This record gives sequence, structure tokens and C-alpha cells, in this order.
Amino acid sequence: MKQVSKQRTKWLVVLFSLVYAIIYAHVAQAHVGSSGVIVQRQTGKYRLLISVQPPDVVPGTAKVTVFVEQGRVSQIGARPVYFGSGDEGSPTHDELVRVEASRYAGDLWLMESGSSSVQIDLNGPDGKATVVVPVVSVATALRTMPEGTGIGLALMGLLLVVMMITIIGASNADGLVAPGQPVPATLRRRRLVGMAVGAVVLALVLTGWRSWWTSTAEDYKNEQLYRPMPIRSSVNVVDAQRQLTIQMDTTGFAKDWGKRRMLSYIVPDHGKLMHTFMVRMPGLDAFAHLHPNRRDTMRYEAKLPVSLPGGRYLIYSDVVYRSGFTETLTDTVDLPALKISAEAAAAAKRSDPDDSWLVTEPMGVKTDAMNVPHLDNNMVVCGKPGASVKLEDGSTMLWTDKPGKVLETGKLYNLKFAVADPSGKAAPLEPYLGMGGHAAILRSDGTVYIHLHPVGTYSMAAEESLVSRIADTSRRFHYPNANRFRDSVDAYVAKLNSLPDAEKNRLLMASMPQMNHNMAINNMVEFPYAFPRAGHYRVWVQVKRKGRVLTGVFDTQVDDPLL
Repeated sequence: MKQVSKQRTKWLVVLFSLVYAIIYAHVAQAHVGSSGVIVQRQTGKYRLLISVQPPDVVPGTAKVTVFVEQGRVSQIGARPVYFGSGDEGSPTHDELVRVEASRYAGDLWLMESGSSSVQIDLNGPDGKATVVVPVVSVATALRTMPEGTGIGLALMGLLLVVMMITIIGASNADGLVAPGQPVPATLRRRRLVGMAVGAVVLALVLTGWRSWWTSTAEDYKNEQLYRPMPIRSSVNVVDAQRQLTIQMDTTGFAKDWGKRRMLSYIVPDHGKLMHTFMVRMPGLDAFAHLHPNRRDTMRYEAKLPVSLPGGRYLIYSDVVYRSGFTETLTDTVDLPALKISAEAAAAAKRSDPDDSWLVTEPMGVKTDAMNVPHLDNNMVVCGKPGASVKLEDGSTMLWTDKPGKVLETGKLYNLKFAVADPSGKAAPLEPYLGMGGHAAILRSDGTVYIHLHPVGTYSMAAEESLVSRIADTSRRFHYPNANRFRDSVDAYVAKLNSLPDAEKNRLLMASMPQMNHNMAINNMVEFPYAFPRAGHYRVWVQVKRKGRVLTGVFDTQVDDPLL
């Protein structure tokens, strides 16, 4: 009987989730248009490309796909592991189904909101291996029931109500009459009275159910539906240099659980507490990758490059919390033009030694233009169409295997870039913030943004947090003292910034060994990504050479495959 009860409970949860998914059908904007996680990893003898598409309604199913690019595997299992409950409180593995020779796929139920992960275990002739994929499991969709479904359900509900009223009336009278005998007038009145009472009771029940459903829907919108942490950005002139201030907006923190964040438990990713990208609109012709310093729990500051022109800028700030929860904080800011002397410009300082920026040509298209190819400098590299741009040190960056001027939405690409010195020879690259390179991709209207790494679209700090949580055997995570934690993190970041590049990169790479993604040729870097929407995109690729951060800029058009 217990087993039957468990099965019934499981199916009730599934049914409730499906009804919820039907009723909320409008997709909300979150994570700046780039949902899902892509992981490219070499673990043991296996080389894997993993895609996890989380549900937009929680509880819901995540779609997990594993491409085995190298290695012999006979079985792949996957399970969700939540930061709150850890390894001990998580379900057992579900086996992924082999769809093609090297592709495995399956659905996983994510029952809890917040920071979670998908743990993938591989077993085969080439041994066992485990990969942890960080996943932010939050509700990002608000849906409405399709009109046809609503009409059908309403008619069925009305039929059930009429049948129930009829049954109540009959049970109140007809049972007192012998079979085959006519129903007396008094009993007919009694039947009508029973039907009237039944109608009143059902009306009260339905009114109560309606009130409960409305309250549940409001709780979903106000508490469960994900909303990014709001920020207020401003620019002031301090000592003849513009300074960006990012202030966390904690308005309503005490009452609004959808906004509340544990700001003291932000952790460094690649040694930085915040990665901020500034892009000037509408031409996307000015770009800056900054790392604001934390002044207090809610305020971050960064000195802006003197060469950045004035105008309106989009701001995307990536942060990671101790739980592994990651989010991008967005805002716009008006940057005033600033005229200063050559001496003052030479004396201008950076807030962080790893800050970088570039001013280049605008995209050359209107932000709402569609289906207009505009990629310049087309060339053929190794028999494939490609694109090339000149870098500030005279070297050239090549998009080596660009399939064509127009890419397709939803298709997984390995975006590969190579750097050649002015003589045309391979230019060796140095680690930049512990990795071979970084990339930022932005749709022309700013509605799609992603910060990419060679190992995928996820945060290194998030994986580190979730891996350590899985290793913890406790059922509940206990946060350390907030002040001591924040102070220790600030001291760690300050120490890293004071180190020479070689030592800093050595420490960063040692702290995230699973992130190593060595290329066969050390002048190349690649990024796995699938463009989520059609439109015009600008891609900034950042590498480091001879101690200098270099940024290459590429434009591409992305169309839906059916167009």
C-alpha cells in the first residue's frame, strides 16, 4: 500500500506541474536571452560536449544531451543535485538513452527552485568519470491557457457540475421510492431541494478553489517567478576621471523574497567579484570589460577608460553567490564626454589591472534591421569561409571555421579563433584570467547577451561551489559568518590583483583544474555556443599576448533555419 501511495503522489505532482505549465504560457525575459548551459570538457579519456536546457517552469523537466566526442562509453547516468539538500538529499541517477552513435539524451525532473546542478556519471571501457554541470533552476515563464483548451475544460467542468447536482438531488429522493413506482410530488420537491442545496455547496467549493488558485498564481508571480537583482548605475567625475558606481537596489528586500539576495556571499569568478561589460548603443562601437571593486556590501566602483566615448551604454554585470547561483545584473547608464589634458590622460589609472576596452567601427546596421548580411573582410581559411580582423598590436585574429555569412538559431557551434603575428605566423597566447580566452556575444538590440569561456557558458565559481557541496555529506548547508566571509574574500581578491600575471594565472588555474581546456595549437581558442534568436550579433573575443589583452570584433547574422 505504501508503494501505491508513493506512485499516486508522484503522479499527482507530475499532473499538477503539467497543469501549471499549460496555464502559464508567456515566456518572460531572464538571463538576458541565453538560457541553457553548454559544457565542453575533457575528463579522463572522455571528451564531452554537454547541453542542459532547464525548464522555464519549476517543477519541470530539464533536457540533457551528452555528445561523446572521444572515448568509449557504455552507460551514462544523470541526476539533479540541489545545493540546499546536497548529495544526501538528491534522487538516484536516471539513465540517458543512446539516440545516435555518440549522442545520449534524457529528461530530468527539477523539483526545487534555486541553485542546482546535473551530475553526469559515465561508465565504459575507458573507465568511470563524473561531470557536474551548474544549473540555475528558476521559473522564468508566465503562461496563459490556450483559448481552445480553456473552452474545452470549461465545458467539461460545467458538465461535471450538472451531473453532480443531479446525483445529489436523486440520492436525496429517489432512493425512497420502490423500483417501478411513480415518484410522489413530495419527493420531487425533495429532489429539487437537494439539487438546490447541492448547487449552493458546489458553488461554495468552487469559489474556495478559485480563491486558492488565484492566491497560488499570485504567489508564483510574486515569489517564484525569477526577477534579476535590480541595480542603479551612475557615472561621476572623480580626480578628472570618470567613475562607474553600481549600487545594489535592496528596496523591498524585507518583504519581497523574489528580490532578496545574500550579497555578503558573492564569490570571485576567475579571481573577480564582478565582471562588467559596457557596450555603447546603438552601434555597439565601444566596449569595455571591467572588474569593479567592492567598496561595501552593496556598492561596486570602477574607473572608466579615458578613451571611452560619451553616450548611452548597456551594462551587464555577472556575479556568483556562494550557493553557485549566478545571474547577470543589467542597467543602462549615460556616459558624459570628458575632455582632459594629455597629462591627465597619461596619469589616469585603472581600478583593476585586468580591465580592457576597445573602440571600433559600428555594426553598420539599424538595431531593428533583420536579414541583411553585413560581415566584412570575408576570406577563406583552410577551405572554409572565415573572417579576419586586425588587433591593436598589429597581429590578426581569424574566425577560422565560420560556416558562412549566415548562422542558424539553435544549432550548436564551436566558435574557433586563431591569432597570427604580423608576419603571418602563429602567435602564442597567454592565459587571461586563468583561461585561454574570453568572449562576449551581444544581439544588436541588447536582448541577448552571454559571457563565454572555452569550457562553455557556465560559471567556473558556480561549478566549484556545487562540486564542494556534493562532497559535503551534510543534508543542510550552514553559511559562515557573513562579515568574516566577505572580508576573507576581499583579502583574497586584493592579493590576486597584487601578483604578477604568471603567478596569478598559476593560482587561478590550480583552483579550477577541471576548467583546463588546452588547444592543440597554442594560438587558438574556441567557444561552444548556440544562438537562441535570429538577428544581428557582435562577438568580442579577448585573448592575451605579451602581457596585453587584445580584443577582436566580429559581426554575424543569425537566421531561423526554416526561413
